[in-house]
Amino acid sequence: MRYAFSGKPELLDSNGYDVLIVGTGIAGLYAALMLQEDVSCCIITKENVEISNSYLAQGGIAAAISKEDAPELHLEDTLVAGAGICDEDAVRVLVEEGPKDVMNLVSLGVPFDLNDDGDLAITREGGHHMNRIVHAGGDATGRETVKSLARLVAKRQNVIFLTHSFFVDILTDENGEVSGAAVVDADGNWKAIRTRSIIIATGGIGQVYDASTNPSVATGDGIAAAIRAGAETSGMEFIQFHPTGLWMPGAEGRTFLISEAVRGEGGKLKNAKGERFMQGQHELAELAPRDIVARGIIAELSASGEDHVFVDITEKGTDFLSRRFPTIYHECMRWGIDIAKDWIPVRPVQHYMIGGIHTDTYARTCVPGLYACGEAASTGVHGANRLASNSMLECLVFGRRAAEDICARLAAGEGTSFTMPDFPEEKSAPIPDLDAIRQEIRSLMSEHGFVVRTTEGMEKALARILELQKLIPPTLPRSRELVEANNIACIAEAILRAALARKESVGAHYRIS
Repeated sequence: MRYAFSGKPELLDSNGYDVLIVGTGIAGLYAALMLQEDVSCCIITKENVEISNSYLAQGGIAAAISKEDAPELHLEDTLVAGAGICDEDAVRVLVEEGPKDVMNLVSLGVPFDLNDDGDLAITREGGHHMNRIVHAGGDATGRETVKSLARLVAKRQNVIFLTHSFFVDILTDENGEVSGAAVVDADGNWKAIRTRSIIIATGGIGQVYDASTNPSVATGDGIAAAIRAGAETSGMEFIQFHPTGLWMPGAEGRTFLISEAVRGEGGKLKNAKGERFMQGQHELAELAPRDIVARGIIAELSASGEDHVFVDITEKGTDFLSRRFPTIYHECMRWGIDIAKDWIPVRPVQHYMIGGIHTDTYARTCVPGLYACGEAASTGVHGANRLASNSMLECLVFGRRAAEDICARLAAGEGTSFTMPDFPEEKSAPIPDLDAIRQEIRSLMSEHGFVVRTTEGMEKALARILELQKLIPPTLPRSRELVEANNIACIAEAILRAALARKESVGAHYRIS
């Protein structure tokens, strides 16, 4: 299926834009800010800037900015966490250029937390052998960074925002080059946007699973659209399941994340008997890479028959915890958990898409004019397992590099003219129970595409998902629900095919058969 809808959209603006950025997380906003001010840019977001994985990110941004640290040490930790699957050239770009981008955020006014001496407060998270995580608002780094960048981008005369606009498809010309995009605007009308370049920064795929730290809008729209346009994907089998999602029976919607930084500040993982079960499983125990901790928890739950374990941070006082982790502290209190006195119930939950749209070190895909950065991209820096807090750094480095490459292309006079593709004719068709289809896909993926996988389970899930795809008709105009269902099915299929193709267990992809 080349396009996810039928009918013919109206042209939104006859002049178009030099760049269309899809997504208002850190990657998309920083890329917009790094464009030259004579480059016209349109940013579209499914809801608003406050609904994204970036906005929800708690931990911080990893960069070798202290005197004791060095990019080479950051490189080593990243390669180890990536389990031999990282693109070392991409990692070098990340760790060598990242510190300048972090300091650029400081100069732009992002309110990072400071220590008693007035310097940047730097902490440590899982997989890091050095303190190199800067944070803002205690445990609200994503929120504070997104707010600061959005405020700055809003002042740029060359940028317009289209909120509550649903990105559907990448339009290409007869040569396969980007010529525009199809979207559903805030009024529910199909529109075509003419553009020379598209940056996909749509974030994650959380709605493919039952339980996720992602918001409800994370349906993999950008990755699915890129697949339809002929872009290559890589690493789709590598899904990061965060070890410590807050476990609350009966809770609905997004799972609240208990940041790895809690363990970085001394939190211990314990079972119901109070035993620290991660000791002896890895030299870093609770601070081992996330895939190892997640599997350790799953093994403990399997052995005990329990449905959750605990994080114990009660050795720290109320003053410290409420100041260092205000978001976590108050959310847990809302559930009747005083983290200064009570253990926090947790279990693994889908958190981050490690793979995605395959790019080079300038965020370019194999489709001319199409770029990807942030969680939707597979730059190669994470390998088989993302090192904690490298994700926001990746957003900065490769968002900037995408902007630099686009500006260079425009200066060289590159670009394509807009041509309206021939879309399938609109046809009436019975609409299936889309909620039931989405829920069945989530259940299949949560059972067979989770932390521990089997060949039999994945084959069973893939066969059923292919059957469900046939029930979803080519979408009619103004039906976001149908496009999202198609996208979720597309992403689930891609994950399972990649997971079945990789026979060995490595990093976040772990098979027992």
